[in-house]
Parts: sequence; C-alpha cells; structure tokens
Amino acid sequence: MNELVHSVIEKSVRPIREPSRTNDPARTMAGILEVATAEFAKKGLSGARIDEIAAATQTSKRMIYYYFGSKEGLYIAVLEESYRRMRQIEAELHLEDLDPVSALRRLVEFTFDHHSGNEDYIRLVMNENIERGAYLAQSKSIQQLNVPAIAAIKELYDRGVGLGVFRAGLDALDIHASISALTFFNVSNQHTFGLIFKDAPGSQQAVAARRTSITEMVVRFVLA
Repeated sequence: MNELVHSVIEKSVRPIREPSRTNDPARTMAGILEVATAEFAKKGLSGARIDEIAAATQTSKRMIYYYFGSKEGLYIAVLEESYRRMRQIEAELHLEDLDPVSALRRLVEFTFDHHSGNEDYIRLVMNENIERGAYLAQSKSIQQLNVPAIAAIKELYDRGVGLGVFRAGLDALDIHASISALTFFNVSNQHTFGLIFKDAPGSQQAVAARRTSITEMVVRFVLA
C-alpha cells in the first residue's frame, strides 16, 4: 500500500457518517476501503463491481481510481488493510508481559475470536487463495506487516523453552501455521461441516467449546 493510503487508514477507519466528504480524503478513502472489503469478500475480485462501491460510498468511479489506481489496486489495498488491522490488534496483546503459557493461550484465543468475528477477512483470504496469491504477491508491504506476528511467537516460545515449559525443536512459523489452520477452518468450513455432520457449529455453546479445544491442542503440542 502506498504511503498516502497507509497514512489515511491510520487516521481514520470509522464508518462514514457525513454525506459530504469532498474535502476529507482520509474519511473518503477509509469509507471506500470499508465498503470494498464487504464487496470483495462477498463476490471476489471478478464479481465485485466498482459501480456498487462508488454508489454505496457516495463517491465516483473516477475518485476511486484516483486514490487506488484500479479495481485491482483497491483489492490489494483491502487485503493489506485486513492484515494490518489484525496485526495491529495482535501487537496490543502485550504477550511479552505474560508468562509463556499464558501468552500462547492468549494468542490462540485472540486469533480464534478475530476469525470468528471477522468472516469478511476469512472470505478475502479464501478468495485470494483461489487467485493463488497473485494479487497479494504484488503488495509492497504485506511481508513486513506479518513479520511481527512470527517474531512475537518466537519470542514467547524461546522464553518457554528457556524456562523448561516448552519442548525444544519447534519452529515459530510452524506454530503460527497450526494456530491459523485450526482457527481458520472453524469459520471457512462452518457451513459444509455443519451440513454434513448435522452439527450447529455457529451456536454460542459450540463456538466456546471449539475455542477451548483449539487452545488446549496448541498449548499441549508445545508443552514440554
């Protein structure tokens, strides 16, 4: 994401409430990203329509192209912003202030809660995987956005190994992948899984039980 877009997002990510935004590019761009997130998540890149995004934000196609360059540019900006928001919240968990086991539990629970409460994020990731990551590969910031996530896991894991509570020989990226896989599936496959096994995975009780189960799986896998 270019510096203008990143600066704008940092200043304003709230929904647009005022009808006139011609002199407020920060609010306008944040509003476009918000609406575009839902549009791309629901319909994918090919199915999403810039006309509909423009109408919903009371802007114009010309203005959207001015800020983001193209439909693909807007799509990439949406992907970047989705990852940025997640990583920003992760950084606020202050895992370094917790003992290693508590820190790992908190990270797994946060990831589960984030995914459960942000189905658009899951859909965006699923859609981009259908595209084989072709557009995310064009991002100039996505790699850097995700470095802190692995660094945080490595830090808490190394502390745990040093204290003798975590077993040695594990890789931080592999731990991250396991957490992502378990928490992602709960949302991405909820409809097919529920239909096939006649389950109600979206019920409050089922979600809470699954959250506990996933957290225990990860922690027990890492424990010495």
